[in-house]
Amino acid sequence: MGLTKLILKFAAPLPKLEAYDKYLFIGPHPDDIEIGAGATAAKLAAAGKQVCFLICTDGRFGDGNAPDGISGQALVEMRKQEAIASAAALGITDVRFLGLSDGGFYELHDLEQGIAGVIGDFKPDVIFAPDPCVTSECHKDHLNVGNAAKQFACFAPYPGIMEGYRAAAANIQAIAFYMTAKPTRFVGTHGFVKKQLTAIFEHHLSQFPKGSADGNAIRLYLTLRSIDFGLRSLKGRAEGFRVLGVTHMHCLPEAGR
Repeated sequence: MGLTKLILKFAAPLPKLEAYDKYLFIGPHPDDIEIGAGATAAKLAAAGKQVCFLICTDGRFGDGNAPDGISGQALVEMRKQEAIASAAALGITDVRFLGLSDGGFYELHDLEQGIAGVIGDFKPDVIFAPDPCVTSECHKDHLNVGNAAKQFACFAPYPGIMEGYRAAAANIQAIAFYMTAKPTRFVGTHGFVKKQLTAIFEHHLSQFPKGSADGNAIRLYLTLRSIDFGLRSLKGRAEGFRVLGVTHMHCLPEAGR
């Protein structure tokens, strides 16, 4: 560890994710939040925290496993209801939808304004979003949503900037990137992994039909990931996130190492 990085670690320590009251989980598609951070969301909800899910696109092109060839608007409505039921299984009832088209068929400004609006309305302390800096991530929606979330984690406290997006300011304290290759904070999820798996595989059936190869692979991955992160953090079972606090979001390149 370089000297500057060491100084930063002590001068501006990473936020403790579970120390806040209000959490906004942002997902590119229905089911992404549950896969990336579902056990953590369930744990926070069980602790009495205020948790909101924001799903940015409608998932209309996730029809590879959909039943009876359902597609288009019928699949959009199915996935919306699946997302609501899945969130409820995790203990979350505040689920919001931007309704943008899956596949990047939207204007970036509409995505940004939609995310800004929910941030200004809900006023979270912490945002969770997919990590847009993962070199293997190729999905345009994941990259767009991660970058927009990162942008507004920085912009949210500034009323003048937020007004330009027709949104109110919010005092965000941290952003936690899920689906990351470089976790810097871990949340112990012992007792909540089962809730995560139930939410995904009992409710997102258009994407993971019972007994499907895709579903079995994701189930195994999430189980092993929780064990791996649990071993790294000595928490038994865990989810890992790349976390930035307010101090780390601007002009401190060492915070990204």
